[in-house]
Amino acid sequence: MTSSPSPRPLRVGIAGLRRGAALLRVLAHEPRATLAAVCDTDANRLQAVAREHRIPAAFSDYRKFLSAGLDLVVVATPMPCHAAHSIAALEAGAHVLCEVPAVAQLAEAESLVRAAEAAPGLYMLAENCCYWAFVESWHTLVAGGRLGEPTYAEAEYVHDCRGMLREPDGAPTWRAALPPIVYCTHSLGPILKVIGGRCVTAVGMNSGSRLSPELGTLDLGVGLFQTDRGVPIRILCAFGVARQPAFHAYTVYGTRGCLERPRQKDETIAYFDDVPELTGMMTLPLGIQHRNAPRHALAGGHGTAEYAMIRSFLDAISEGLPSPIDVYAALDMSLPGLCAHESALQHSAPVPVPDFRS
Repeated sequence: MTSSPSPRPLRVGIAGLRRGAALLRVLAHEPRATLAAVCDTDANRLQAVAREHRIPAAFSDYRKFLSAGLDLVVVATPMPCHAAHSIAALEAGAHVLCEVPAVAQLAEAESLVRAAEAAPGLYMLAENCCYWAFVESWHTLVAGGRLGEPTYAEAEYVHDCRGMLREPDGAPTWRAALPPIVYCTHSLGPILKVIGGRCVTAVGMNSGSRLSPELGTLDLGVGLFQTDRGVPIRILCAFGVARQPAFHAYTVYGTRGCLERPRQKDETIAYFDDVPELTGMMTLPLGIQHRNAPRHALAGGHGTAEYAMIRSFLDAISEGLPSPIDVYAALDMSLPGLCAHESALQHSAPVPVPDFRS
């Protein structure tokens, strides 16, 4: 009896070689993928990456890039391009791994859903923070009932991005026009993965433009969300802030315990009612790194998150499984931030978060 031949590696193309370069470094070690093409509008960056990684095709035009016979397209272009570039790649027949957030405007959501539903390939949101090891462990703890019923959650992403607001020639980058709460998926995504459900209502506030008033860039935003399971969530995104170093922090409360990832410490602080001898919080060795991951798993730049995320997507493709973060989950993570910003523009009036599953 002869064994069936192994499927050929997926031909992968990466568009956007700033953030995309980190995902490229992870994919370069993946035997199920071959780097077939790259795309970027910066000619120097494009040629340097193609030469370093011996990638045979390099394009400055995205449409020509999509004609290179690609099986999987990584969309790591500037945020305002995510929806359009994802839709074009899906319509070209490719699987899509798109950087966050999924859309830059509420009006793009329906078109993205229609494209993902009609496409032969899978769409996945590249929310790498959902793949930190502690997030996966928290999900297991909550699913197993250790916290009882989730009652409240909060997360903060604080990162002084003032140095990213201008190009070298002084022109504003896309980040200069970005309301921080719109970029909430790194905070909201892991929270939703841990507690389940989706946000149905959003209330937003922002601090105005005080640190970069010449650009009109909002300094920070706060979103208050209510889920369909009755759980309030608070998210802070601060990108214009006099504070170093950057950090992510997460907390989940339940009827029988709580979990917390504190600022600046890669550990989990926990309390469980079902540990009778415990009189206070305990520290658990649950951080961002996956144990026993290979050395190259760190190539993505955020611990082993990108490595775990890419492996999860390739597993789904090769095994015929649903996307790990499909277009509906992608919008569950992306739309609440847009709705919170709309709320802030309406003097913090509650704004419903649409659901495109129907």
